[in-house]
Amino acid sequence: MPTNYLLRTAGPEDYDALGELIFDAIHNGPTQYTPAQSKAWAPAPRSGPDWAERLASQHIIAAEQGGEIQGFMSIEPGGYVDFAYIRPGAQGSGLFRQLFEAVLDRAKAQGDTELSTHASLMAQPAFAAMGFEIDYHETVEVDGQSLPRARMTKRL
Repeated sequence: MPTNYLLRTAGPEDYDALGELIFDAIHNGPTQYTPAQSKAWAPAPRSGPDWAERLASQHIIAAEQGGEIQGFMSIEPGGYVDFAYIRPGAQGSGLFRQLFEAVLDRAKAQGDTELSTHASLMAQPAFAAMGFEIDYHETVEVDGQSLPRARMTKRL
């Protein structure tokens, strides 16, 4: 049964916590990537001015429980879902669906006709369950490591 979370818009005061959550999800959650791939993907928690600049143009929905962010999803103008991360202890609780429904509402409100993302191996099944289809598979190189992912889209 899904757990209830407080969904809210995240702001600059949350950016460091979001960076730490990504690091936690990549290094401590279920993975299909090697330790070297995970280290290349997230060598340290993201923070600082470059991180803030990356997030500033996105609408970010954070899910809190007990005063701690358990997951978040972001959408850019135009319908690109840039981030979708769930803390390992909250995975399987229905949180991905709750966050996605909030992002979907935002996409419709901003007039998007399609959502798109580049999904990791772990995220692909969750996005597929929300109606996304794989357009193509690709591999990106990060710090000497090859990271497979898929471009996925959903028509609205």
